[in-house]
Amino acid sequence: MSFRREKYIEFGGPDGGNGGKGGDVWLVANPNLGTLLDFARRPKVVAKDGENGKGANKTGLGAEDLVISVPLGTVVYKNDRLAADLAKEGDRVLIAKGGRGGRGNLSFKTRFNTAPRIAEKGQPGEVAELELELKLIADVGLAGLPNAGKSTLLSYLSQARPKIADYPFTTLAPHLGVVEHKGSSFIMADIPGLIEGAHSGKGLGDEFLRHVERTRLLVHMVDPMGFGRQDAMAGIKVIEGELKAFSSRLAAKPRVLVINKLDLPEGAGVLEAARKRWRKRKIFGISCATGQGVPELVDYLLTELQRLPREIGEAPPPLEKEEVRVKPGFEIFRSSGAFRVRGPYVERIANMTDLGLPEAVARLQLALRKIGVDKALKRAGVSEGDTVRIASFEFEWTDEPFAPPPRLPRTSRVRLQ
Repeated sequence: MSFRREKYIEFGGPDGGNGGKGGDVWLVANPNLGTLLDFARRPKVVAKDGENGKGANKTGLGAEDLVISVPLGTVVYKNDRLAADLAKEGDRVLIAKGGRGGRGNLSFKTRFNTAPRIAEKGQPGEVAELELELKLIADVGLAGLPNAGKSTLLSYLSQARPKIADYPFTTLAPHLGVVEHKGSSFIMADIPGLIEGAHSGKGLGDEFLRHVERTRLLVHMVDPMGFGRQDAMAGIKVIEGELKAFSSRLAAKPRVLVINKLDLPEGAGVLEAARKRWRKRKIFGISCATGQGVPELVDYLLTELQRLPREIGEAPPPLEKEEVRVKPGFEIFRSSGAFRVRGPYVERIANMTDLGLPEAVARLQLALRKIGVDKALKRAGVSEGDTVRIASFEFEWTDEPFAPPPRLPRTSRVRLQ
């Protein structure tokens, strides 16, 4: 709130400028990031406020937007609803809007009130709680029971060095590797070993089944020795069942069946039995120890990837009918011995009211009266001296009739002759 005070200029009038807009918060997909670890260390991010307005009708400077980089494949949920799927470089989504700046007293000047003593606070910015989920971006995903040789194949074909050992669940996190072959390349993902019931969270669970949803092609690795008490043929059915149970989208992925460890005596027999059992499927036999059959497998993968489309981000679902209906302007309920008035409009105007200015308080009272808050409180049983809460403010109810504050007269000057 400001008034022009300058020599030889009588009745300079109000000249308070508006405040600047607060910064928006954006999420942007960045290929240089690989994890969401930064958000575990710093889970709260806040954009800057806009600057205050000044006299001489100077508008405050708006704050710069806060741009937060996330890895490719980040899925954003806002209020338990899919908000964005940032699968490509440069994909971005607005997740929290900055509030507009409050108006200075020049904005309230009218022919009936030429010297308003009222100014607004800035509108509070949007507060959002997000759930971020990372799904790896890879062209080929390796799936199978533990110790099927997935990590060994990835290390054989790429520079990736996942942990390899002769006990189950050696791989505890997905690994990515770039496979180069005959002038072409693609990204292969090693998914930790699955067991029966993985779709419901057993073993390493569905935490990593999510990642293979992004792949264009699945390679189902099989150990001819089987796993646990299951032989190789039963293990194949287990993994196929887990993929179908997790999601229909995953079950529809093109898959290649690979019998690994042909250097073992049981390898050739399992390969022959698999080809008889699944005659229409593409089945390869390889040995990561000797390299047998690996070039033929990679040739087939490159050929298939050329015809399969790349995975794109999932579009957010359309708003449901319940979300586009006009909601009531406000609601009143009892809370902790006080009357609570809640609603987007009433909370916004209360937060933007400067309670230190009598005219601003009167404007708030008049606005609440016009939309029917006074009548609704009376119907709810409010009485003299009761506490009424709106947003973070508390007011004391009175039955006295509303009376706006008197306007202060302009100061008059006497010219001496």
